[in-house]
Amino acid sequence: MAGPTSPLLIRGADILGFGRGDMFISDGRIAQIGRSVPAADGCRTIDARGGALLPGLHDHHIHLAGLAVRGSSIWCGPPDVISAEDLAAKLSVTGPGWIRAIGYHESVLDGLPDASQLDRFVPGRPLRMQHRSGRMWLLNSAALDDLLSRSDPPPGLERNASGYTGRLFDEDDWLRTALGSTPPDFALISAELAGYGITGLTDMSPHNGFEMAHHFAAQCRSGSLAQNVTLAGVLELTDAVSEGLALGPVKLHLHEAELPDFDKAVRLINAAHRQDRAIAIHCVSEVELVFALAALDEAGFRPGDRIEHASVTPPPQLEQMAAMGLTVCSQPHFVEERGDRYLLDVEPRLQGDLYRLKSLADAGIPLAGGSDAPFGNADPWRAMQAAVSRLTATGQSIGLEEALSPEEALSLYLADPVDLSRARKLEPGADADLCLLDRPWAKARTGLSSGDLVATVISGRIVHDCINEPPTESLPG
Repeated sequence: MAGPTSPLLIRGADILGFGRGDMFISDGRIAQIGRSVPAADGCRTIDARGGALLPGLHDHHIHLAGLAVRGSSIWCGPPDVISAEDLAAKLSVTGPGWIRAIGYHESVLDGLPDASQLDRFVPGRPLRMQHRSGRMWLLNSAALDDLLSRSDPPPGLERNASGYTGRLFDEDDWLRTALGSTPPDFALISAELAGYGITGLTDMSPHNGFEMAHHFAAQCRSGSLAQNVTLAGVLELTDAVSEGLALGPVKLHLHEAELPDFDKAVRLINAAHRQDRAIAIHCVSEVELVFALAALDEAGFRPGDRIEHASVTPPPQLEQMAAMGLTVCSQPHFVEERGDRYLLDVEPRLQGDLYRLKSLADAGIPLAGGSDAPFGNADPWRAMQAAVSRLTATGQSIGLEEALSPEEALSLYLADPVDLSRARKLEPGADADLCLLDRPWAKARTGLSSGDLVATVISGRIVHDCINEPPTESLPG
């Protein structure tokens, strides 16, 4: 953990909720906001030149370990890869050892390839290719042989009359153990996120347990991970509290092709509630949402229970979610990133139900934004743009009536990670988690670009600094 912070004075900022003024920061908290705040001895002073000063952004749904290793992985799905030829080109890499690929979608090869199909692309080296959902790995024969020489096959390794197919479902823990993998260092990706103004994150990986809690805590203590962390995961994750992390909800990851036993899902929800924790249910289809709401109706629901993605929300389910007091963590950028594919794959009757925003908010359902990175772009400003425009990559519109104003889009990333119904504000006593732009909000709102960011402050410490003017050090009080 980094040491104590020095006082910081930000002068002449367009402070959200206040207007033009100064902000004094001490001991990691906002100490004073006013029209003319005096500097203290030893205080660093920044001239904001009228730039917008906002609460730091929080990514409410991210998979940090996967994002950290994305740089060493090959992207094998849309929009870059849309055909067998594209996939062959991506996988034609030379060198020894394993090939790690991510982002595969059924549209590339018209289904889920088995090991023999993948052998045509990579015949000699072990290949593991992750499905875009994050729940399945597709292995070629060399990968199967290598893994089964190290460990007994797990229940999630699919088998048919001919043997193992190479499709590995929900077995990340087994895969890590078999490969002898260790969690990655977060320093580089933490710096990248800080460059977007992200000061906090909620890691939503469904299998987060004690090992990951320990790793996150160690990365925070060392300074490699600068962001404030809320960790969701399994029931046993209560150990995260002893590691000094904020404890997030229990994750229930549904998959329409293999829904869990209904009574088992109800028991998991009840167990989460007994721990005074919310449940966060992954729902990307109408069937999954209907199942989730039925399970919540049976188990009982509590404040903070949330639907992750809510990719398809028909009106009856929207009304039910509002009546239950549920919250939603959405990915607005998927309209831009995946929208053209949605228009081809999603039934026309459901296309108006895709990634609803405005209708959810109008129904009183608290909304938050999350990147789902590495399965989506980690830049929250791109997501804000998509929330406002509702345009696909080719310029087609999806649900224009679901568009948000720039202020509403920003608010998706200002929600309190523990209580999504509450917005974090800039006020004395609040944590000094901030992002400073190079222009006032009246101008920034028209572009919503991470390129406008000049500084990110976490707990009073500047962790990203693109301020052109050299700071004035040690001004007298």
